[in-house]
Amino acid sequence: MIGVPAGMTLPDPAITAQSLTPAPGTGHADAALLVLADGTVLRGQACGARGSVCGEVVFNTGMTGYQEVLTDPSYAGQLITFTYPELGNTGVNGQDLEADRPHARGLISRQLAPRASSWRAEEDLDPWLARHGVVGIVGVDTRALVRHLREGGAINGAIASDGTSAAALLERVRATPAMDGLNLAAQVSTREPYHWSRPCAAGFDARLQPRPEPPFRVVAIDFGIKRAILERLVAHGCDVTVLPATATLEQVLEQRPEGVFLSNGPGDPAAVTEGITLARGLLEQSDLPVFGICLGHQILGLALGGRSFKLAYGHRGLNHPCGSPGSVEITSQNHGFAIDAASLPADRVRITHRNLNDRTVAALALRDQPVFGVQYHPEASPGPHDADHHFARFVALMRQRR
Repeated sequence: MIGVPAGMTLPDPAITAQSLTPAPGTGHADAALLVLADGTVLRGQACGARGSVCGEVVFNTGMTGYQEVLTDPSYAGQLITFTYPELGNTGVNGQDLEADRPHARGLISRQLAPRASSWRAEEDLDPWLARHGVVGIVGVDTRALVRHLREGGAINGAIASDGTSAAALLERVRATPAMDGLNLAAQVSTREPYHWSRPCAAGFDARLQPRPEPPFRVVAIDFGIKRAILERLVAHGCDVTVLPATATLEQVLEQRPEGVFLSNGPGDPAAVTEGITLARGLLEQSDLPVFGICLGHQILGLALGGRSFKLAYGHRGLNHPCGSPGSVEITSQNHGFAIDAASLPADRVRITHRNLNDRTVAALALRDQPVFGVQYHPEASPGPHDADHHFARFVALMRQRR
């Protein structure tokens, strides 16, 4: 068991209200609480919106990219602990959004910079959080919290800055559904189809590629898609039509695509039954190239007859090594579930990459069809660009078919 730092109380069935001592350097006077389902209580100061919120407490080890993380739909339903000790030093801007709004339910940080120090900043982080209704807590010992989560696993919790007692929060937390079995993709997906043909601004991405004529027609299934993924598809020569997570095989084929992309997203992949049905139909009734990322990769694995399982505390960060024979990619990751390698049909599926930290499945490919999936994020927003070649791989499969 970890040592108990100041401001942190380990599980105690008889939780009582205690005076809160503001941590130094946070600049926030309002008290806030973080209560975990095991009874752990952390005390700090409020940031962002005032209120209370429940969700799964997870941690991200990236040293940059907090804006992309907070707006990534894959974080829906979660309270994010950032291990980097200070957030907000680069502010927020309109170009680094992965969606129109934050999808994380809450933010947990050691410290927030009182003002931004970047020429790209358009707004400070704290008022941006408040404007979007994200409840946060600062001034807690995030190192101790992360160690606690590593030992016990991701766990439901609640942040409150509205005076709700720890005992009341614990009751609410224990009534909150676990992530297992939740189809959150249906909640974050687009409701209507839309078209995307815009790459990211050339001044901010040197990876822009010459676009072929005509571009490749791609249908992307939105289980919680990031804008950076759409931008990378376009940069590699794709013209993208985005369909909802509930799209049927008939609706996909009506678009006459040359390839189908299955996106990232939140929640339990086994609960995304319509996506699994669609992927199975694509595998059985078409010869189209199919590419899945993160949740889309897991959906492919399930459509092939595999099983998924929940990781103890997930993979969320920017420096996860993944390897294939003779090569290693440093990858950006964000997922709490994985595919069981032993459950995949070996006569049909090759496991092409493994996570080199825990040997979980990091990528797979079909032996006899132009279909593959990667568990990590080749668009890397934020993160390293080692894996960007997977977009070119998808385009090469469509070119061969064309």
